[in-house]
Amino acid sequence: MGTTEPWNLAVALLAGGLVVVLAALGTRMSRRGPVPLALLFLVLGMLAGSEGLGGVYMDDHVLAYRLGTVALCLILFDGGLSTQFDRVRRHLWPAITLATVGVAVTAAILAAAGRLLGLGWFEALLLAAVVSSTDAAAVFSVLRGSGINLRQRVSATIELESGLNDPMAVILTTAMAELALAGTLSPLTLAWQIPVQLLVGAGVGIAVGLGCRELLVRLPPATAGLLPVLTAGAAVIAYGGASLVWGSGFLAVYLCGLVLGNRPLPDRVGLRRVHDFLAWASQVALFLTLGLLVYPSELVDVAVVGLGATAVLVLVARPVAVALCLLPFRYPRREIAYVSWVGLRGAVPIVLATYPMLAGVPDADRLFNLVFFVVVLSVAVQASTVRLATRVVGLEQPSPPPPEAVIEISSMSAIDTSVAWFHVDRLAAVAGVTLAEVPFPEDAAVMLVVRGRQLLPARGGLRFEPGDHVYVFCKPEDEPMITLWFGQRLDD
Repeated sequence: MGTTEPWNLAVALLAGGLVVVLAALGTRMSRRGPVPLALLFLVLGMLAGSEGLGGVYMDDHVLAYRLGTVALCLILFDGGLSTQFDRVRRHLWPAITLATVGVAVTAAILAAAGRLLGLGWFEALLLAAVVSSTDAAAVFSVLRGSGINLRQRVSATIELESGLNDPMAVILTTAMAELALAGTLSPLTLAWQIPVQLLVGAGVGIAVGLGCRELLVRLPPATAGLLPVLTAGAAVIAYGGASLVWGSGFLAVYLCGLVLGNRPLPDRVGLRRVHDFLAWASQVALFLTLGLLVYPSELVDVAVVGLGATAVLVLVARPVAVALCLLPFRYPRREIAYVSWVGLRGAVPIVLATYPMLAGVPDADRLFNLVFFVVVLSVAVQASTVRLATRVVGLEQPSPPPPEAVIEISSMSAIDTSVAWFHVDRLAAVAGVTLAEVPFPEDAAVMLVVRGRQLLPARGGLRFEPGDHVYVFCKPEDEPMITLWFGQRLDD
């Protein structure tokens, strides 16, 4: 080891730490202003790159592809883990339709437009396949990170679509890369590959999720700190297992998280917090790495085609696909327009754009720059206007302010009771009523009332006031009766 190696490592760690801290602090700007997180991280990566202020040279697309795959697994797993299936199952079929038919329609329209913009057929088909799906990382960070409280049907449709449509884009991208290399592709081959990969991926993901849950309950680790290690391992197993048997690894990861997140788990709150951290850390690392891969000077050559492709994608291809998919389910026009506009692109297309380079497709580096340009421009335009679009179409619903204090139960066993959080508004049945007057079920009790910055003990003479945050200890079967008094629980 040379004498300068420790110095170089220290400088690299210092620079990397500063970039990560800036990225984390930038989330406050993203939450309050129009700067989307994905764009912020990508720009920071470009600034740290060889043509930026940092001067960091990065040209390893294999590393980026591998890192991107692992990061997307953790992001999708967290998305599934934090999705309450009871609240979204009514909107599952519209989301599945968008994730399959919608992706195919978007790709078909964009491919035709790419040909008109001067691209060759192979390049146009690859571009369309790569950017055809929405991005779970971008969608989750914008909708959940910005504090927008959408109507349930709209938010469920958008989030489920983003978690389910990556497999379709992966299948189309690999098929188009094969077409570009071999010059031929059997439509029958593609026709059976799509359902087989989706069905196998779904089966593996559900099986791994159920198996992991049984392990957590019957053979829990010795300490709580190892619980997220086990669940993260399950996510990786779901991806690898599905991929080895010709299934969709990304779909398997998302469904594995969905299965685990909707069953009683040991230390459920702690698990969700750790996986939330892993998902955010993955987003930061992924977008920064992808930003390092790009040479800004090379984006000028694809700017004209990129502008045209972005315009077609955002204003034509995506709206037509969403309308065709959601009109049969009787979605109102304003909801269709909103779902169309919030179909955000992000890390997934950029990671997929590295695949043609690894496969040896001619001019794949130009395609990568074009995809990067389209993603950055679409994110800059769409994600920065999500708040405005929400207000314009009137789909945001009021949400109570967060409480000043929270109560959590941590247990190494899967318990069938929980602490439910309710916000008392002026129309709630308990507003103006004392605690002693509320007929609680035998196994339920109020644990704490948070009133502003005051923590009030749960005593019989306590009178509930509008604005109170109430924590109730209850079993699942008692929740409907408690909901009649307090309203819908808000902690899920």
